[in-house]
Amino acid sequence: MAAWTWRFEKADGTEVQPAVEPEEFTTQGDAESWVGEYWKSLADGGADQVSLFEDENKIYGPMSLHAQDAQEA
Repeated sequence: MAAWTWRFEKADGTEVQPAVEPEEFTTQGDAESWVGEYWKSLADGGADQVSLFEDENKIYGPMSLHAQDAQEA
């Protein structure tokens, strides 16, 4: 069974510890719902962007956690 996980990064791509510890998700939708709920806390805690992985495969990202950037995208 695939595990969906987020990688949390600074704007330069350096990995950071998230302010809110995620679980391992069993579906892409669950992972996306979680980041949709916690993106502000994650951004306030020092993460600038996230990338979504299915096991070791990057699905997409980096995606900005900053509202201004998200609105412009």
